[in-house]
Amino acid sequence: MSEIVFLVEDAPEAGVAARALGHSIFTEADTYEELRHLVRDAVQCHFDEPDRPKVIRLHYVKDEVLAV
Repeated sequence: MSEIVFLVEDAPEAGVAARALGHSIFTEADTYEELRHLVRDAVQCHFDEPDRPKVIRLHYVKDEVLAV
């Protein structure tokens, strides 16, 4: 595997949360910078060295509702 994609969203309480697409990896943090570190750590823990993806893609989704 060359790449793993995480869906990143604002957490309901506070901070940000990331969930890997197609894998059972989830983490959350108070800041985006902290989340980047935790995602990298989670990927290293989840995969053995030969199976570890070379690239981690963070796809930040922000849902906004506008009143008309």
